[in-house]
Amino acid sequence: MAGTFLQAEQYEAERPHLRAVAYRMLGSLTEADDALQESWLRASTADISEVRNLGGWLTTVVSRVCLNLLRARRTRREEDIDEAPVPDVSEAGPGVGDPAAEAEMADEVGVALLVVLETLGPAERLAFVLHDLFAVSFDDIAVMLEKTPAAARQLASRARRRVRGAEPATGTRHRALERRAVDAFLAATRAGDFEALVGLLHPEVVLTADPAVIPTPQPVVVLGAHTVAEGAMAATGRAASTGVALLDGALGLVMAEGRGLRLVLRFAVQETTGLITEIEVIAEREALAAIELTVA
Repeated sequence: MAGTFLQAEQYEAERPHLRAVAYRMLGSLTEADDALQESWLRASTADISEVRNLGGWLTTVVSRVCLNLLRARRTRREEDIDEAPVPDVSEAGPGVGDPAAEAEMADEVGVALLVVLETLGPAERLAFVLHDLFAVSFDDIAVMLEKTPAAARQLASRARRRVRGAEPATGTRHRALERRAVDAFLAATRAGDFEALVGLLHPEVVLTADPAVIPTPQPVVVLGAHTVAEGAMAATGRAASTGVALLDGALGLVMAEGRGLRLVLRFAVQETTGLITEIEVIAEREALAAIELTVA
């Protein structure tokens, strides 16, 4: 009896979901689309006459392709570390084909989540993404990983702790003030709204930036609301790749570049006024690597 084979229109109907899975697995639209192309080549030649859940079956195919890509990426990283002891957490890596589409997708998923996912091992990432983000059962994940369902559950749990992190460093009221200030700062920067930025900053706000932010021998110090706001206006284009995160338990901003972390901004918010009094911009590799970054 002749087999039943996947038709292009069947695959296209599932493509948006499969692309969403691949992007969260790989953190790159270019690599996600490459994974979909390879998945189509594999799936189109398979007999699907016994497949009862086509979407679930295709998710498995795409996930296995992504897992192989993640494992190959991890091997390359280990080889790079052997050559250079300090890992470059700000390295963009491949995969930025359309910056506007990449930034839109990153904002939809969450910049902080994508950055944290990059710190997970391939098996942890697959287990967390499929179970927590797409409700795939641990029984199905276990088959992909060639592990027991209990082991798959443990991998997802370990990844979840990395994503969520520790308890907040400040109380509920001050956390709310911080959140409003950080959200408003990001929104004003993205919109290029100078007056709104000035209104968020204390008149005597102090911004410090380490030498890796602006190539200078010494850290840069900027004083005053208008001067700091002018500097933020220069970052309007990069704000699309920036998102809210927890930095060692305190709210801040992270800016990604490709799949990697480029820099972070720490904020101090005055409790009586809700105004931002201090901003610290960090881009040095060792300093970034020392920060516990989790999803807000």
